[in-house]
Amino acid sequence: WRLLERLEIHHTPKHGSWLNMAEIELSVLSQQCLNRRIPDATTLVREVAAWQQARNADPRPVNWRFTTADARIKLKRLYPSIQVG
Repeated sequence: WRLLERLEIHHTPKHGSWLNMAEIELSVLSQQCLNRRIPDATTLVREVAAWQQARNADPRPVNWRFTTADARIKLKRLYPSIQVG
């Protein structure tokens, strides 16, 4: 029970990985908020907090467009080929 109380469960996305989603968010942060010179750490913290609040107020789902069929074409050498007959 003590071990169970220490666990923190995070649900992973149905498609893609949490790492992909984190990289996407960091890219958006970089493009929308950090694309200029910020004079000091206090201003940086304030700017990122404001960006985060605005981003959380208007959530946008990730649209995964790389399908299994696409993966089989692009990553053909990684998929085993089964010979029937």
